[in-house]
Amino acid sequence: MRLPVEFYIARKYLLAKRKQTFISIITFISIGGVTVGVMALIIVLAVMSGFERELKDRILGATAHAHITSLNGSIENPFAVTEKVRKVDGVVAASPYIFTPMMIASGSGAVGGVLRGVDTLTVGDVTRLRRDLRAGRLEDLHRATKDGLPGAILGKELAGNLGVGPGDVIEVLVPGGTITPLGAFPKTARFGVAGISESGMYEYDATFAYVDFEEAGRLLGMEGRATGVEVKVRDVYDAGEVAQRIRSTLGYPFWAKDWMQSNRNLFSALRLEKVVMFIILVLIVMVAAFNIISTLIMIVMEKTKDIAVLMTLGATRRSIRRIFAIEGLIIGVAGTAAGTALGALLCFLLQRYRFIRLPSDVYYISTLPVALEPGTVLLVVASSILICFLATVYPALQASRVDPAEAIRYE
Repeated sequence: MRLPVEFYIARKYLLAKRKQTFISIITFISIGGVTVGVMALIIVLAVMSGFERELKDRILGATAHAHITSLNGSIENPFAVTEKVRKVDGVVAASPYIFTPMMIASGSGAVGGVLRGVDTLTVGDVTRLRRDLRAGRLEDLHRATKDGLPGAILGKELAGNLGVGPGDVIEVLVPGGTITPLGAFPKTARFGVAGISESGMYEYDATFAYVDFEEAGRLLGMEGRATGVEVKVRDVYDAGEVAQRIRSTLGYPFWAKDWMQSNRNLFSALRLEKVVMFIILVLIVMVAAFNIISTLIMIVMEKTKDIAVLMTLGATRRSIRRIFAIEGLIIGVAGTAAGTALGALLCFLLQRYRFIRLPSDVYYISTLPVALEPGTVLLVVASSILICFLATVYPALQASRVDPAEAIRYE
């Protein structure tokens, strides 16, 4: 395939030698600027996408896709309501739960947390709790421990903060105790640690303690009632529509809230940060585009006589503009290709070896997540090449305005 003659002239100008060595150096600096900008853009957007995907997976693994609560404060006949919810189109599984803040103490100290009463027969169908267990089994919750106490499963970080492990004894204090002349005394109960769970979400692992549903009901005086029903749906992105169908099926006073509503602020912030980072890093590519402009202007000044000769030989002003537009595109395409390759390589290494560690109590996750999406790469490539092309407009117009007679008058 024969390329236009303008391409060969543009390439010759960019790779100038001998007296024009300085122009070649500036050309490679321009390519390097575009490379760094595109590489940074790809890596940062891949990390932002990775954060969003990782948090979404962790949240959906640790909690259900939708939660049903009652405006009355608790749900009467929770198992009957659960059975009714399972028949709603789009629902895969449902399980009742009891949820309350608590203070949990051991011989090493006391910390605040959340007590969660779960139905051991159905909670594994709704959440990832069964797979997240690092010690013990769900069935151990409704069996007495060796001390004759009901069992409890603690999050990994919570167990570490309390300095306890399987077989140890903890004491739980929950609100709603007996009213005395001296004030309200919280209800207390002792549990044996039957297992340890690790969801990967620091917020959950540092606060959640799981006990049997019936045991939590007795402790809180909620026998025959539940705080809510958690639901797993067939398609997580249809959770909002399924929640609406649940509300229509159950009617007043029930309310259903999907995972996107529960975490709207978090994901909205992530998307906003992604857009802002894209804009900021595009400015890096624009800085590199100024290098392209200066390079082309220098070439125009250096090659004024050559341009005049070409025009006297029959080259049109359009051809001259095309030569310098191609020069800019060569720089842009070369820099974009190199930046894309380096960015993709670094993303692959980050994803494969996960050598950058993060404080999990700050970022919820322990390693830097990376998700390189084809759409993101295409957006970066297209934006970079477009910016580089726009950078050629002014130098190309200046080159096409050269007056051949004036340029070679004294030659």
